[in-house]
Amino acid sequence: MSTGRQPGTAGSRRPAAGSADAVYEELRQALYRGELMPNERLVEATLASRLQVSRAVVRTALVRLGHDGLVVLTPNRGAHVRLVTESEAVEILQVRAVLEALAARQAALNATAREIASIRRVLDRMARKADEGDLLGYSEGNGKLHAAIIAASRHETAARLIRDLQGHLVRFQFRTIMVPNRAAASLSEHAAIVNAIAARDPDTAEAAMRHHLNHVESTLAKTATALRRRQSQSDASGVA
Repeated sequence: MSTGRQPGTAGSRRPAAGSADAVYEELRQALYRGELMPNERLVEATLASRLQVSRAVVRTALVRLGHDGLVVLTPNRGAHVRLVTESEAVEILQVRAVLEALAARQAALNATAREIASIRRVLDRMARKADEGDLLGYSEGNGKLHAAIIAASRHETAARLIRDLQGHLVRFQFRTIMVPNRAAASLSEHAAIVNAIAARDPDTAEAAMRHHLNHVESTLAKTATALRRRQSQSDASGVA
């Protein structure tokens, strides 16, 4: 779901610096935040104007994003954000469950008291968003909580691999939180993870994170199946 923001617009972040590395990072973060949506065309001239850089710099950044599997570049047709299928999203969540379970385990061993306090504050804000029915705000808090746990893990390889997977799942993450009663279950699952980390219990933290992401995976799979069923029924009605 689009947030309505655009990379490099006033009121959000400063324009990217002139290097291809900076533009690459700015566009990658825009993908992670859901500001660039699946199948959206990425017009070099438009991006260059927004980011205040040359088209050549934008082109170099898009090529790198293509190598990352986040963007599709088609000769003579330009670039667009790659669409991830539901089945691929499920596979990505399965991989993330392994990696983030490891990160949660390491966070229980390595997190400082200050990091644990910060993680608890993020969880508290998520609880307030859930009470207010602000599911987009809750989803943003969810991303911050996972990022804080990964950072506290001190496991650089897991962090890098998780980061490479995250950009593909923006629209699916919000879709699952929209499922009735999912926010309450999600909050309980996150609380279990945070409590285990705070208790310095690596086994429980690892199991709690795996349990949480397995539930996200199953929710996504059920949601995708329901959408396909409704689409089939709609198509059949149209034919009749």
